[in-house]
Amino acid sequence: MHDNPPSHQQPVRFREEQRVRQIWVWIVLLPLCVGVGGFFAWAMVEQLVMGRTVGNQPMSDLMLMIVGPPFMMLMAGLLWLMWAARLVTEVRDDGIYIRFYPFHRGFRGFLWQEIESFEARTYRPILEYGGWGIRMGPDGGAYNVSGNTGLQLTFRHGLAGGVLIGSQRPEELAMAVESARLDAGEGSTHHITTRQW
Repeated sequence: MHDNPPSHQQPVRFREEQRVRQIWVWIVLLPLCVGVGGFFAWAMVEQLVMGRTVGNQPMSDLMLMIVGPPFMMLMAGLLWLMWAARLVTEVRDDGIYIRFYPFHRGFRGFLWQEIESFEARTYRPILEYGGWGIRMGPDGGAYNVSGNTGLQLTFRHGLAGGVLIGSQRPEELAMAVESARLDAGEGSTHHITTRQW
């Protein structure tokens, strides 16, 4: 994998942008963040402004001033992070490029000469990778934000287990990879298969 590779001027043959928009994530996250942040905001107003202690064993005013604002910022930051996070996948003439904003400052590339094979497949995000996001482990890595389909890459050297790039359009992504590889002279010995679990 290459950070900020020099091919950013190449034409993009395929582009997909995915965001965290699963309703179950927001059903869990929104009440948690609003509840924790709202509790600290209420407790600070109640105790520091109104002069009424909160709870049977209240925090001191100083401790509430130290703990409250960071917790509120943390909850707001978590909501922003989940709303802003996106996985961008591009197929260019020389490889596949991904950017997981805001964690990656620029695109990271997997060049054709590094890729041994690839396949569009259905996977089990929790069982295989421990969930969604940027996942790295002894059996390979994954970049995904939702769903259970993607493009599995295996490499000629290094990155044992390969990398899975999550996609809502895995077959279209695989066809774009096949076309770009053939045009780059990588030959047709690499195949597209679909594996279902």
